[in-house]
Amino acid sequence: MEDKQQLQLVENPDWMSRLPEKLLDVPLWNLALPGSHDSMSFCLDVSSPVLRSEPCLLRLTDRLFPCWTRPCVYRWATTQQSVLSDQCDIGIRFLDLRIARKPAEGVKLFFAHGIYTLLTVKEALEELATWLDAHPKEIVIISCTHFDSLTDGDHTRLVDYILSLFGEKLCSSQDSPTLRSCWSRGQQVIVSYDNQQMLQQHPELWTGIPYWYADSTDPKKVIAYLEDQKHRGRPAGFYVSGLNLTEDAPYVLFHPFQNLRKMTTKALSLLLRWASEQRPGPEVGGVNILCCDFVAISQFCSLVISLNYKLLGEAGSI
Repeated sequence: MEDKQQLQLVENPDWMSRLPEKLLDVPLWNLALPGSHDSMSFCLDVSSPVLRSEPCLLRLTDRLFPCWTRPCVYRWATTQQSVLSDQCDIGIRFLDLRIARKPAEGVKLFFAHGIYTLLTVKEALEELATWLDAHPKEIVIISCTHFDSLTDGDHTRLVDYILSLFGEKLCSSQDSPTLRSCWSRGQQVIVSYDNQQMLQQHPELWTGIPYWYADSTDPKKVIAYLEDQKHRGRPAGFYVSGLNLTEDAPYVLFHPFQNLRKMTTKALSLLLRWASEQRPGPEVGGVNILCCDFVAISQFCSLVISLNYKLLGEAGSI
């Protein structure tokens, strides 16, 4: 029991800089990278309304019974408990950022998962930039998606801010990044931006990263889905295997006193056992980014990082 608890507390703030020499020229999409699902959901605002993009059932109950609906959504939409810098400290290198315009907040942008966050996009990205300054050999992938209620002007301002904040730290989508190539250029940030207009205007931005998720509350079904996807062949570039459980609106409303953390905790041993059996690389079935909920409560990050050592002896062909 003590060994297990100690493993859960291990931090990996500079794990990329400590990988063996043989792995430094492996494309990042052929390495195993730990990621957090809905990375900003640790700071959801329980007083905020349900998103306009949510199912009609949730929006209707929120309109009629907000004092009941919002705490219910909060319990099921919270997928993380740690701030971004703490997530990066334990080894997370893929951030799932779902961006939204919050009603009555002007041009400020927030994050959202069912309901909106308390922290703004600017506050979160500034925290990440500070962390990157302190860890110059670590590379983080930022996936910007959903963009609930954003206007063209919002997109323009957001991208301009990202380019200004990270500057020369950005890795261009024209590159095939490895750890060594990123270090030689001082690059630390890969920004995936799921908006075609912005992609056409800015070569610094990467296309949306495929995210495999099973849309199920059953961990066995999650694993079966991921196995089926593996046999179909992995994408050529970055992609995510989601170990996260997913509940729909009726499930949330009919289980108001339960929460996602309890469900995830029960499923973790099965999900992590499957993850431990994977190997990264370009072959059919090779994993890349693995995402999980509540990344700070288990050995998830250390386990995913350790998968890279399965590549030793094969790096010349990767």
